[in-house]
Amino acid sequence: MALTTPQAASLARPLTGRVAVVTGASSGIGEATAHVLAAQGARVALLARRGERLAGHVARIEEAGGTALALPTDVTDPESLAAAAADVRSRLGRVDLVVNNAGLALPDLLDGSAGPNWQRMIDVNVTGAFAVVEAFVPDLLAAAAERGHADLVNISSAAARTVLPGFAGYAATKAAFSHLSRNLRARLSPADVRVTNIEPGTIDTELRDHIEDPAISAAVQEAVGSIEGIPSGRDVAELIAFTVGRPRHVNLSHISVLPTREA
Repeated sequence: MALTTPQAASLARPLTGRVAVVTGASSGIGEATAHVLAAQGARVALLARRGERLAGHVARIEEAGGTALALPTDVTDPESLAAAAADVRSRLGRVDLVVNNAGLALPDLLDGSAGPNWQRMIDVNVTGAFAVVEAFVPDLLAAAAERGHADLVNISSAAARTVLPGFAGYAATKAAFSHLSRNLRARLSPADVRVTNIEPGTIDTELRDHIEDPAISAAVQEAVGSIEGIPSGRDVAELIAFTVGRPRHVNLSHISVLPTREA
């Protein structure tokens, strides 16, 4: 029997009715995730510092028939984050899906100048990530109580579980974030807020382009270039959409995403 139009629409846009926040949405995994979630029917707020990029992404989402909101936001600034959370609620509605993606990957120079890089990563990857949780958990708890579930998706890194020479600080911040995710799941899952921790390995995004030290940048580019078949931000985004689209009693709590040929 042929599907009716409403049935077909619900299959094509399974996230219709959901309100999503994506941090770090100006590029890479965050940008791709915003597009994929909107294409599947969610109303999406894009948060990042680079407002001009966000505006371009929102324009493309809307051209494709989606609903999106650009909110220039610094997750390390409590006032900026609080204002963004209030804007989302007033313009899109109560949030029931958060993709906590903003992050930095900076090298350890160990020449007396590593301190600023370390502090920036702590501020963004740990303190900022937790601030996002604090800003939106009340929404997630209320949404879960009303509709049966809500989702918090944290984007950590495979570096949380391995040795990454030259990037010990980055690995340490991501290890902290992954452990935070495990504790958040223990706290939130009894209230039907599903917590998913995703640890990507090498992904084809601009994150590695932010390395300012020429020698380290060249070494990273060479190592990445030796891997055949690197997943894209879109690959991770589609996995996120699949994860949050599971039945309410199913929580994919930990996912590693690696190139097939990456050891």
